[in-house]
Amino acid sequence: MSYFNEKLGRILSPIILNGNTDIHYRDPAAIYHDGALHLFFTVNIPRNDSKSMVSFIGTTKSLDLVTWTPVRLLTTEDPSFNFSSPGNIIRYRDEWIMCLCSYPIPTLDGYIADDSARAFIMRSKNLETWSAPEVIKLKGPDVEISDMGRIIDPYIFEDKDEPGKWWCSYKQNGASFSYSYDLDKWTYKGRKEAGENICILVKDNEYHMFHCPGADGMGLMRSPNLKDWLDVVDENIMLGYRVWPWAAARLTAACVLDLRSEREIGKYLMFFHGTRSADPHEHIGECSLGLAWSDDLVDWDWPDKNC
Repeated sequence: MSYFNEKLGRILSPIILNGNTDIHYRDPAAIYHDGALHLFFTVNIPRNDSKSMVSFIGTTKSLDLVTWTPVRLLTTEDPSFNFSSPGNIIRYRDEWIMCLCSYPIPTLDGYIADDSARAFIMRSKNLETWSAPEVIKLKGPDVEISDMGRIIDPYIFEDKDEPGKWWCSYKQNGASFSYSYDLDKWTYKGRKEAGENICILVKDNEYHMFHCPGADGMGLMRSPNLKDWLDVVDENIMLGYRVWPWAAARLTAACVLDLRSEREIGKYLMFFHGTRSADPHEHIGECSLGLAWSDDLVDWDWPDKNC
């Protein structure tokens, strides 16, 4: 029995961070390193009598998936950027790279980013302190930042067949794909019809892509080449959506880590967010972060599943 299975009984709730009317947690990204699980996410805080919001990148850390450190904010308040939606964290050369996006809401009313939303990266030596966000020109070096179009929810991953080639998938006209060999100069490659909050990992020599194709739950597709995709599941993965009051309005935004080879865990871990209410908007509807685990990416377990 793995260390993780021995400790499952200590995890009493699938909720990691419980949102309330004043603060909301969304869009998780995670990395497991040196026995610690580092979690990054969007923090939304209502402003102007809840007619709008300001967003930050937040972080917390755990050594046992039970106790989590106090949330720290990594970005400052600026509605013209509203940095949010960390996609994932990769190791590149001698530093950690986290991708994220801006989500600008410059007016006093509203919850949806305008067309100036773009993809960014932040850098770190230790997963604790991070550089200022740097915009990445995913449509190519000759395309001006102002002409790239609205981009949110980036996710960077290495090509399974060509080490050193990096892909970034992001939400623009479905799931768009660009590639780079240095994380600086990018080439746009194409798109696939898909939802938002994309997460891609490799299983059985195929890419497996989690995405959010509709209002509720996560879809899962697989591809040998990032061009030809087949659905893995017939229906969206809903976890405990139907019995979780804290996710009654929406459950979405899966971040999945392959930790099967880690002795302490030995599972796929999924982090996601659930929204209690869509009033006045799902972005500030008491959003909470949750945890589930699986052996095969299809069947999922979580604390209190059989209660």
